[in-house]
Amino acid sequence: MAKSPRSRRPRWRSILRWTIGIGVAGALMTLVALFIAVYTTERSLPSYGALKSSPNGQMIRVHSADGTVIVSLGPSYGEWIAYDDIPPVMRNAIVSVEDRRFRSHIGVDPIGLVRAGKMAYENWGTGHRIQGASTITQQVARTIFLSNRYDVGRKVREAILALAMEWKFSKDQILELYLNKVYFGGGAYGIDAASRRFFGHPATHLNLGEAAIIAGLVKAPSHYSPTADAEAARDRAGVVLSLMRETGTVSAGEVAGLDLGAIDFVPEPNRNSVRYFTDWALPQLEVLIDENQAPLDVWTTLDLSMQRAADAAIRANAPKAAQGALVSLDRDGAVRALVGGKDYVSSIYNRATQAVRQPGSSWKLFVYLAALEAGYRPDDIVVDEPVNINGWKPDNDNHRFAGPVTIRNAFAYSINTIAAKLGNEVGFDTVADMARRFGITTDIDTHPAMVLGTSEVHLIDMVRAFASVSQRGVAVVPYGITRVTANGKVIYQHEVDTSRVLVAPYVAAEMTDLLQTAVNTGTGHRAQIGRPVAGKTGTTTSNKDGWFIGFSSGLTTGVWMGKDSADPVAGLYGGTAPARAFADFMRKAVAGRPATKFDTAVTLPDWQLEPDAQSYFGEPDNGLFVDENGMPVDDGGVPDGQGYPPGAGLPGDGEGVPQQPPERLDQDWIDRVLGRTEPASPPASDRDGTGERGAPRRDDQGSRPNQ
Repeated sequence: MAKSPRSRRPRWRSILRWTIGIGVAGALMTLVALFIAVYTTERSLPSYGALKSSPNGQMIRVHSADGTVIVSLGPSYGEWIAYDDIPPVMRNAIVSVEDRRFRSHIGVDPIGLVRAGKMAYENWGTGHRIQGASTITQQVARTIFLSNRYDVGRKVREAILALAMEWKFSKDQILELYLNKVYFGGGAYGIDAASRRFFGHPATHLNLGEAAIIAGLVKAPSHYSPTADAEAARDRAGVVLSLMRETGTVSAGEVAGLDLGAIDFVPEPNRNSVRYFTDWALPQLEVLIDENQAPLDVWTTLDLSMQRAADAAIRANAPKAAQGALVSLDRDGAVRALVGGKDYVSSIYNRATQAVRQPGSSWKLFVYLAALEAGYRPDDIVVDEPVNINGWKPDNDNHRFAGPVTIRNAFAYSINTIAAKLGNEVGFDTVADMARRFGITTDIDTHPAMVLGTSEVHLIDMVRAFASVSQRGVAVVPYGITRVTANGKVIYQHEVDTSRVLVAPYVAAEMTDLLQTAVNTGTGHRAQIGRPVAGKTGTTTSNKDGWFIGFSSGLTTGVWMGKDSADPVAGLYGGTAPARAFADFMRKAVAGRPATKFDTAVTLPDWQLEPDAQSYFGEPDNGLFVDENGMPVDDGGVPDGQGYPPGAGLPGDGEGVPQQPPERLDQDWIDRVLGRTEPASPPASDRDGTGERGAPRRDDQGSRPNQ
């Protein structure tokens, strides 16, 4: 019996029919599954407003006192630019280079997938990634919802999210998200941050050339960033312009008339020393606020012009191979300048806030404050004579004793024996308590030698203490952050506390009297700036540390210099390089402030304290020649003349000891210094026309003009 035609049908046709059927069924099932996945994803997507306000990581922008952004930490976001406000050249540039079929696809570009597949086949086994397959919508999905990890699973999730976003949002909304969210290099997220970062203006002002440069960054932000390679950024912009011509968004004439080489980039800001300030101030946010998600704007007290002046003063005056630090506080404790070293890049160690060093005779501030509070007055007489306190015998640097002197003169010339007497009389514990009261946070020893500055301190603490004296005894607390905002809302506002009175106002006024005399006629004369200044020098054993701390016109500034290793620095005294750095800085810092007189006038020191040029011409103060236990040591060859010894390698050399005896320091002289009167006629000893001054009479040595 013959077989039917049906039985003679080839078997392969049946297999093909089943295969096609299964394939179609599988495709339908895949489409259904994809539809369900896209639908459920679309239903779970946040609103457009929520997507706009979801930055990737916390951004912190630190502002100086005038609002300038000095440091940006974390991702940097500019202002949100609405679609209609984005320059058309920027929209066209990004679409041309990143996704020219953006307006026609549904979130995933089939043509782009085919092209990517071809590239994958051609580069099989080379390890190269598939490129060119991600649409703008996919990039938005990855930026907001996914990581940059490269695997198939992530690409599938990215495609589903892109389809869901195209379903829920318009093309204009997606492009707006893209241009405000994508990373463009240099820490900038979004076109506004990139425009401000590279061109110094908002994205709403972008021109064709600038838009082409920004659009070209997306492919490789670190490689094409103008801050990394300006020429590479311009070359990439040329590619973007060619693609814009192909898509018809610009004409050949527009491209030909554009000179990419003429586009200027914002130079990298020099924020070297600013980092010392931010390293000190920003950790305080942990106790000031509890916001760790929203982007923050931190407004600080830092005055950029003062910071530049401070940095220049330290660099110009610090001895070679030594370091320097400077802190400057305003009346209310606002830190206007803070320099922790010569160069932040080479050393991030903050010598203004972290280092602890012996303050030398600048510590005598607390000794004399305790004595004044105990009842001593600046005009009281004490005797400079040998002292023995339980076997401790402090000496003066000239190894001589002046006999009866006033408290004022003893402080102006930093007489060790008087400081030891006062400390012993009021009590060394009392002196330590006074130091703690004025803000010294480090350990303080109470051995007799502590009156000469053997306890180690922070520079910022010493400046705080002097600032409290300048404010008539009211406590001054350094602060660097004035307010903090999160998404424009103030979440912290600093309030100055002026309720703590450390000493009576008259005690602070008398201390200012002593400090002013030390600058005008004592060891700190190099700190003069042409207006009233009160301050104190400090120098430690073997020239290891040099200090000058003082105030004028409402600004209190402290300078320290020395080596991190605590090795000696040849020729370093508090009255030389540190005082010069103080003066260099303060002349610029207070230039725009009115000159204000102190509550008390300068009083002329006695002649008996001027046996030679030593005091007036700035020899090291008497705190220099003591060891770590405060015992006197040999000076080891301090030069007879003034200034740095030959070969010291210090800037500002060449002042030297004047060849003539110093001008007689009488009341006429002090009036001329302070501008109280017209220049007086020459002293009687000069009127013979010889140009030489007679030696002071013995009967002059015990008198002091009434003040």
